[in-house]
Amino acid sequence: MPPRGVKSAKRKRQYEHIKRSESARGRSNKVAERIAAATTNKTRAKKGETKGSRKKTTARRKRS
Repeated sequence: MPPRGVKSAKRKRQYEHIKRSESARGRSNKVAERIAAATTNKTRAKKGETKGSRKKTTARRKRS
């Protein structure tokens, strides 16, 4: 089950894919679910899909 707040089919697929790949690497089902949820939430926040999220800048500003 994807984390709460995931409504798009793309993020549900992403969650399931990560969960399967972590299980294939030998992780327990519970750990695989935690990793998949954390990764999906991180991606959602980075893309600005969460309620109070803001995009992180990738480049640092130069100080003069």
